[in-house]
Amino acid sequence: MAIEEPKYTVLEKTPPFELRSYAPMILAEVQLEGDLDEASSQGFRLIAAYIFGQNQVSEKIAMTAPVAVEEQAVKSAKIAMTAPVNIESNAGQWTVSFVMPSEYTMETLPKPLNSKVQLRQIPAVKRAVITFSGFYNSQKVAEKTLELEEWMKTKNLQATGAPKFARYNPPWTLPFMRRNEVMIDVRD
Repeated sequence: MAIEEPKYTVLEKTPPFELRSYAPMILAEVQLEGDLDEASSQGFRLIAAYIFGQNQVSEKIAMTAPVAVEEQAVKSAKIAMTAPVNIESNAGQWTVSFVMPSEYTMETLPKPLNSKVQLRQIPAVKRAVITFSGFYNSQKVAEKTLELEEWMKTKNLQATGAPKFARYNPPWTLPFMRRNEVMIDVRD
C-alpha cells in the first residue's frame, strides 16, 4: 500500500544518518500524558478516528488513495493515511501527530469533531534523522537519540527542538521490515 510521506530532500547522507530539508506540512496532533506506549496507542486512535471520518465537512474530499471510502450516516470525509506517526515528549506530556496529505490546506481540511485533535501548519524545516528497524521501546529510542546527537556534534548541527520519534509501519509489520526514525529539527 503506497502511503504518502512528508516531502523532503536529502542534503547529506551518512547511513544511518541523514540531514533532510522538509517542505511545509500540516499536522493533526493530540497532546497526552503517560508513557511512550500509552501515548502512542491512544494518540494513534484519536487521530485515526479523525482521518477516518470524525470531522465536520459538508462535501466529498478527493482521496490520495489507498483509503476505502464508505457512505456515512453523518456526512464525513475519510482522509488518506500518511506516514510517519510522530511522537515527542515533554516531561510525561506527549504530542502524537500525523502529517496530513499534501493536497490539503488549513482551509480545506475538515475540522476535527474531537477537540483534543488539533491542526497545525509547520513551516519548511531542516531535520537530522537516524533510521533504525525492529521493535522500539523508550530505551532504544533514547539510545538512537544519543547516537543522532553525537552525529550532529560532528557536523556542527544545532538542535532547535526536542527529538521526535517516528514510526512508519503498522503493528503487524515484521520487526526487520519496520522503519523507525528519531528526528531533531536543526538550525538552518
